[in-house]
Amino acid sequence: MLDLNNLKKSDFYYDLPEELIAQTPLEPRNSSRLMVIDRQTGEISHDRFYNLCDHLKKGDALIVNDSRVLPARIYGERESNGSFIEFLLLEQKEQNVWEILCRPGKKAKIGTRFVFGGGKLSAEILDVLEDGNRIAKFFCEGSLYTVLDEIGQTPLPPYITKKLEDKERYQTVYSRETGSAAAPTAGLHFTLEQMDDLRARGINIAYVTLHVGLGTFRPVKEENVADHKMHSEFYVLPPETAEIINKTKAEGGRVIAVGTTSCRTLESVYKKLGKIAPDEGLTDIFIYPGYKFGAIDGLITNFHLPESTLIMLVSAFAGYENTMRAYKTAVEEKYRFFSFGDAMLIR
Repeated sequence: MLDLNNLKKSDFYYDLPEELIAQTPLEPRNSSRLMVIDRQTGEISHDRFYNLCDHLKKGDALIVNDSRVLPARIYGERESNGSFIEFLLLEQKEQNVWEILCRPGKKAKIGTRFVFGGGKLSAEILDVLEDGNRIAKFFCEGSLYTVLDEIGQTPLPPYITKKLEDKERYQTVYSRETGSAAAPTAGLHFTLEQMDDLRARGINIAYVTLHVGLGTFRPVKEENVADHKMHSEFYVLPPETAEIINKTKAEGGRVIAVGTTSCRTLESVYKKLGKIAPDEGLTDIFIYPGYKFGAIDGLITNFHLPESTLIMLVSAFAGYENTMRAYKTAVEEKYRFFSFGDAMLIR
């Protein structure tokens, strides 16, 4: 029996064979498998993502995260002696000032300057943080995002070891607001044609933005779950999305978050305001069993790492026993796991 007053990281462990970690995306996008879970009964059924509409009803609303992954990994050299450096941009602090990871870190002392892309971009280290990350200011002609699109590489999660041939496969088809360090991967299953079909069947699709930080991959180190601190991420819930959500609820439809990032955005706003209304800001909401949901009625998500904050969120929504049984079933049925893996619909 799960002790909600003493949740342990180890409560969320499951054994995952390495060969089930998806290294490449399927084609077409929506050909992945779909596990459907009834969170009231715990019943599990199996389908394909292209049949998602069979599990939704006219008047339901899907809320998707339109954040786009920044090509945030750049390779360059130290201005003074040409020695190699790698930067990974993590979080924008102000105009052209970012928190970064860099290696080798010993080269990146305060005041050191680096150049990238044959001089198209340069940077100076402004500060060294306690965790070893740096604060860097970037210099270029025009927009930094434009230069990064030209010279940067999309950072893939550490468990993906194969090179991605088409970098757009690590973007959702509806991505438009650049700023994430990682993709909101539940949305990778959608095709534009399927979204059009869903709309034609009376299912609304509305957008939020949450820029995913690399904290999403950072392991939970504390054994006591409540001691874990989430990194903050920037979100926007626009007026038109708030209107669709409130109309959906008023008319008896279900609000279904596509991905844990959409879920965290909606629940952050609801927790802050006591209702769904237009809002933006930073959130470090940490959802685990015992949390009372106020905004969502369903969740589409991928299969997540053992002991991660993401499987904890899923357990909070689907129920702990339902979730761990679903993951055991997914391993037995050889589902594909993580970013390029299969999907789960919890309703």
